[in-house]
Amino acid sequence: YKAHKSDRRLKKNIQLIGHSLSGLRIYAFEYINKAFGEGIWQGVMSDEIPKEAVIPFDGYDLVDYSRIDVEFKKIA
Repeated sequence: YKAHKSDRRLKKNIQLIGHSLSGLRIYAFEYINKAFGEGIWQGVMSDEIPKEAVIPFDGYDLVDYSRIDVEFKKIA
């Protein structure tokens, strides 16, 4: 599966940019810690998606993007 750090507490400059076909909110954001990735990313917030796609890890949430209809990707 493709899991990415999608916990709201790890992000900044969060902006709603659209919705998936199933109605999930899609956001643009930056990671606070550049070790997780630099630039602007597209993805979801782990607290807004079905729990079966959320994987708790080290006190934060990962999202298994293979279980939802949103693509996680770098957009800038």
